[in-house]
Amino acid sequence: PAASLLYPYGLEQNDQKNPKLDDGTSQELSLAVPFTFYGKEHRSLYVNNNGVISFGSRVKQYTPDPLPMVGGPPFLAPFWGDVDNVQGGDIFYRESSDAALLARITEDINRHFPDVPFTATWAFVATWDHVAYYGSTTNKGNTFQAVLTTDTKTSFTIFNYWDIQWTTGAASDGDEETGLGGTPAHAGFNSGDEKNFYNIPGSQTEAIINITQTSNVDVPGRWVFQVGDFKVTGVPTKVPKPAGSNNNCWL
Repeated sequence: PAASLLYPYGLEQNDQKNPKLDDGTSQELSLAVPFTFYGKEHRSLYVNNNGVISFGSRVKQYTPDPLPMVGGPPFLAPFWGDVDNVQGGDIFYRESSDAALLARITEDINRHFPDVPFTATWAFVATWDHVAYYGSTTNKGNTFQAVLTTDTKTSFTIFNYWDIQWTTGAASDGDEETGLGGTPAHAGFNSGDEKNFYNIPGSQTEAIINITQTSNVDVPGRWVFQVGDFKVTGVPTKVPKPAGSNNNCWL
């Protein structure tokens, strides 16, 4: 089931929560170990409400720009859109060296990347739990997760998509009732050097709502990338179809 994609999260996991604030962010979060992203070590990060984890500075922008962003910070974006957790939902996060969590992450990475020796020694888990969109007049919510993990030499990022019900906030020209239209959400990676970046297929198109059905590791709703020395593997050649187009077969 789709729920099994998500690693445990919530207050019972001793997660922290971001404030209930439109376009809000966490404080700068110091990391117990450095995390390497596009060849650079980072010792702190921000969890931004609008579906972005950034290094060096916050990202409060709610309408996604095409990547690469000129002058933008390095970031990874599981679902960059106009989240409004005042309207509904929570953003959880924690840094962890829990043995059970690391064992599960290690098993998953080994299965998805059998040729890359890897045993997770650290993880950072951020989860957007049934978060609403700005201007919403409904109870639609998106649940997705970003996991950063390393063995001190190799770094991976796992994006898990459990339930995606909207793509666009009203301030990004989305429809208040449907959460669709306008400038849809973006999923991808920005190195900060204006050259290196990656867009997950369907980003900033209406097809992004089908991301729960797509994958680069043959697990619908999961995208996994080696991000220290950034590599793109397993990405399908087909472009995802828009919502409502019976796209269940695209993986």
